[in-house]
Amino acid sequence: MKIGMNLLLWTAKVTAAHDPLLADLKKTGYDGVEIPVFEGSSAEYKILGAKLRDLGLGATAVTVMAPECSPISPDAKVRQAAVDRLKWVLDRSAEFGAEVLCGPLHSPLGVFSGTAPTYDERRRGAETLHKVAEHAAAVKITLALEYLNRFEAYFLTTAADAVQLADRINHPACGVMWDTFHAHIEEKDPAAALAGMQRRLVHVHLSENDRGTPGTGQVNWPATFSTLRRLNYDRWVVIEAFGRTLPDLAAATRVWRDLFADPRDVYTQGLAFIRNRLR
Repeated sequence: MKIGMNLLLWTAKVTAAHDPLLADLKKTGYDGVEIPVFEGSSAEYKILGAKLRDLGLGATAVTVMAPECSPISPDAKVRQAAVDRLKWVLDRSAEFGAEVLCGPLHSPLGVFSGTAPTYDERRRGAETLHKVAEHAAAVKITLALEYLNRFEAYFLTTAADAVQLADRINHPACGVMWDTFHAHIEEKDPAAALAGMQRRLVHVHLSENDRGTPGTGQVNWPATFSTLRRLNYDRWVVIEAFGRTLPDLAAATRVWRDLFADPRDVYTQGLAFIRNRLR
């Protein structure tokens, strides 16, 4: 497995100001970083890609969807906006060498209909994301659909839901991802749910139950790692933790207090914890 660190702990846009952080992540022993892709120019992402290559860091990418570009919208223009947006994100991600684009690509974060997802929403989502997967294949990136918990989304909230959507999309460039934080909330048997994702599993987020440092909370880590080994999973495992540095993100992820003394503790202690579990 390759170990990465999600940079949303620090920023929604990686710039030259984060060069020391990238260097320290490499020095600490990370194989790569997960880059947020929300804004920025082609030139900026190409420069970032050159820096990552010079450091010997691999990359994955993460993004979220806004209401005006929802893949499940009944409005065809909004769905086309989702396709256009994700194509843009994929193009920028390719410029810095991302292998995977992950996140809740299926629906807007924090938007609720007041009812359970409908058949038409699932159909529209699959049709829209199939178009996106075609572009992902063209730029050699794999889509990793992330299911969230019921307090952040309504469209995709279990591993079984995620696999079903990927089956409907039915494209080799589109799979699903496992996030221990969401699974801790939603799955009655997380290990069994993870095993059930095997044929579509392409990415993993390691996130503690409070979104702090992995290994310091309630997630069943022995079961998580033993299941990944049993599945012969050999792709990225990425630490995802959140703080209060980004007010909008802190509000979206419901982070109201400091969950660690220093962000550096998250990635140094987190890496040591993962390596110990992988022995």
